[in-house]
Amino acid sequence: MPKYFRLFAIGLAAILLVNFPAIAQKKPRQIILILADDLGWKDVGFNGSRYYHTPILDSLAAKSLVFSRAYANASNCAPSRACLMSGAYSARHGVYTVSPPDRGDARTRKLVPSPNEEFLSSDFKTLGKVFQEAGFKTAAMGKWHIGDDPTKQGFDVHKGGGRAGHPKTYFSPYSLKYLSDGPEGEYLTDRVTQESIGFMQENRNEDFFLYIPHFAIHGPLQGKQDLVEKYKKLPPQDGQGANADYAAMVRNLDQNVGKVLEAVKRLGLQDPLIIFSSDNGGIASQSRQWPLRGGKGSYYEGGIRVPLLVNHSGIGAGVSDVPTLLFDLFPTLCDWAKVPIPATQAIDGVSFLNVWKGKTQSDLNERPLYFHFPFYLEAYRGALDDSRDDLFRTRPGSVVIQNNWKLHHYYEDDAYELYDLENDPGERIDLATLEPEKLNGLTALLNHWLTAVDAPVPTQSNTAYEPGFIPAKKKARK
Repeated sequence: MPKYFRLFAIGLAAILLVNFPAIAQKKPRQIILILADDLGWKDVGFNGSRYYHTPILDSLAAKSLVFSRAYANASNCAPSRACLMSGAYSARHGVYTVSPPDRGDARTRKLVPSPNEEFLSSDFKTLGKVFQEAGFKTAAMGKWHIGDDPTKQGFDVHKGGGRAGHPKTYFSPYSLKYLSDGPEGEYLTDRVTQESIGFMQENRNEDFFLYIPHFAIHGPLQGKQDLVEKYKKLPPQDGQGANADYAAMVRNLDQNVGKVLEAVKRLGLQDPLIIFSSDNGGIASQSRQWPLRGGKGSYYEGGIRVPLLVNHSGIGAGVSDVPTLLFDLFPTLCDWAKVPIPATQAIDGVSFLNVWKGKTQSDLNERPLYFHFPFYLEAYRGALDDSRDDLFRTRPGSVVIQNNWKLHHYYEDDAYELYDLENDPGERIDLATLEPEKLNGLTALLNHWLTAVDAPVPTQSNTAYEPGFIPAKKKARK
């Protein structure tokens, strides 16, 4: 071998030896986003529940950044998920509620509700699409609900229900469009986790975005029998414990988070980013969120405040009281993974990466949070829903939160409610008449936003409306 060639080969080998460890040690970017369904803010131990047992989540929370004031963008399933996946308010994409928008007896509705989009348009790039275009492997395992097939909206793999808002049953056979039935009696939450772990194993050395939107704990309320029997023996606590199946589903969900964490270790995943949250508040009549008022379908705190934790070695453990909306995850995840935010659509969420890293960002405390719902959601159980009236969990209206003050505006009677969340998180003391300056300031802020995003406001009278009409109570199911 010529001398100069020998020297070149030795030099090249030295360069490779020096640089190969750095190349080999480059960690893949891996994100695991677990989203529960209808799990209330206080349905977990780390937010104060003394009834539900969530030891896995509580242990994870102790090692994570927990947001005490995390909000879903809507108080029911589809709009919350559409906002999360698009990074935008409902006014941008038109998904405001789970259709139909005219719930309840027509004789009790004073206004004609605004139009509603059932699904998220393919014109919007979902989080899955953004990561897919950046070369990540992407999967949506469980409940999609904002379109028919997430593999047409940015996900390489979908094992779940497509457009289905809930399963017919939690025990196989499931009859879900995009999930084959398992052995008879197999439990759906376990199966979704099993499919998720399979994806993790297959892509353990790749960049991936794994979205696990569980069906649990949405109805039908069906828990595993051994857990159901356990909770039947436990006395209720703080308004929680009305339904043993509900409690059993919470515990099983917690156990399945544990299975994911165990798989992370077993598969040798290199420090994935793990996020856990819920799509809206819990159902008030099933599980009180005290001191928060109301539950799913309501725009009181119990309907929109949700558990949220973020776990990664680069994120210090602790509790943040900076208010955040779930769609803030869109730009934050893009920033964390160094993936470009799409320039083709409006992104209303803001990046919380500095907050995740423990840095102060005072402007986020000042940021107004908006909620707009120009529709009707009928009551589940009347007064037990802890809503504004016994017929509806909410009527058409809008909400703005800023600096611990919260303003509700209801369109049927042009009524305003004003609450000081710092001193009254349960929204029991209406200060609208006592704080006119604050009322006027927040009203102007809300109206400005509604105009800026061209949000539809219902004004047309409903000809079927009968003032004072009270529908007969439905007979209780046996």
